[in-house]
Amino acid sequence: MSQSFDALIIGAGQAGPPLAGRLTAAGMNVALIERHLFGGTCVNTGCTPTKTLVASAYAAHLARRAADYGVAIAGEIGVDMQRVKARASAVVANSRHSVEAWLKGMEGLTVLHGQACFETPDTLRVGDERLTAPKIFINVGGRARVPDMPGVHEIDYLTNTSLLALDSLPRHLVIVGGSYIGLEFAQIYRRFGAAVTVLEKGPRLVAHEDEDVSAAIQDILEAEGIQVRTRAECIAFRPHADGVAVQVDCSEGEPEVVGSHVLLAVGRRPNTDDLGLDRAGVATDERGYITVDDQLRTSAPGIWALGDCNGRGAFTHTSYNDFEIVAANLLDGAERKVSDRIPGYALYIDPPLGRVGMTEAQARGSGRPLLVGTRPMSRVGRAIEKGETQGFMKIVADAETQRILGAAILGTGGDEAIHGLLDMINADQPYTTMQWAVPIHPTVSELIPTVLGGMQPPPTAGAE
Repeated sequence: MSQSFDALIIGAGQAGPPLAGRLTAAGMNVALIERHLFGGTCVNTGCTPTKTLVASAYAAHLARRAADYGVAIAGEIGVDMQRVKARASAVVANSRHSVEAWLKGMEGLTVLHGQACFETPDTLRVGDERLTAPKIFINVGGRARVPDMPGVHEIDYLTNTSLLALDSLPRHLVIVGGSYIGLEFAQIYRRFGAAVTVLEKGPRLVAHEDEDVSAAIQDILEAEGIQVRTRAECIAFRPHADGVAVQVDCSEGEPEVVGSHVLLAVGRRPNTDDLGLDRAGVATDERGYITVDDQLRTSAPGIWALGDCNGRGAFTHTSYNDFEIVAANLLDGAERKVSDRIPGYALYIDPPLGRVGMTEAQARGSGRPLLVGTRPMSRVGRAIEKGETQGFMKIVADAETQRILGAAILGTGGDEAIHGLLDMINADQPYTTMQWAVPIHPTVSELIPTVLGGMQPPPTAGAE
């Protein structure tokens, strides 16, 4: 059976559904194809469940610290993992059902369940259906990458998806990968009561951050009893009576770590290998990401790629911004570009890291004259009052243009406070404009003007 549409959308992640809403509102006849779960990675295996677990872990952590606040709790603090999982599953289910109901009730939209595969540049096959359209939008997301490490296929490993299915507490969770996914799960499960070891191949955690940020993050995690092993350059696995033995070729520490469970958190790969992209003339890079231009057009006319599968962003907010770019250019006569996007993101350990723009190292590498301002969270009233004084804030600006180049706020509320700086960069205003703002007290954001008022040239490399 063949059907013709004005547009086809593959995937119901963070970009596909709102794009369907804009296209149908413009009078187009649209079909959206989803092969598995509505809402994509964010709703099902990413932000929604993990941040729900973060909240449960924070509650357990705060309960253990109750005496610090003058609150008496009788007995030992316990964690019911079945209830924790049930709570996260309920939040996920509600979000997913909301997306699905919205799409299935959308006038002008046909929703199909199944695997979409290109037959030609304007034709998809979904089961027995052949769908044609002059415009096709790919929003298929990604999944955990499983590296071909020695012995990895001889053990029962976990990914971020399968770990979320656990309703019992690992005795000892060994996490391979010291970046965002791995570190968030490390702190979550340590606060639930598991022993946790993080193995990172590189010399430090979250290596794309500045060294002072990486060091502070490691200090935060180690203070909670998480074991961190860096320079783990030769990792191998073998079954063990107590679970899994992980060989660790580090310059320090025991050569082997035995864990009850192993989580692989070493990156993502796009879900592009079963779409028949070659038949559509859609080019991909060596990792399978779809190659797109600055307006998210692929190498095939009439085909766009949005979200994680295009390699131009790995976050819910960048995926949604992809939708905004495509919709504005197609429907509003705009000329929006991916390269205009200011990179911003957060690491949701506790306290969180909010990041925007360049790191200090990147700014130094640009050769510009710089100004840098810092302040420890131990001198932020809001952090002191909450008893959460770990971390610091740092802002980097161009000394000549006075434009903010980047910032990091590692501390309580850092994921929210960073947005003031993100807005300043987007507005292309000198930092002195924000320096004279009058923010609300007591907040984390109120210290940003203070930091800006103390901006100084950084010491030269190698200086004391």
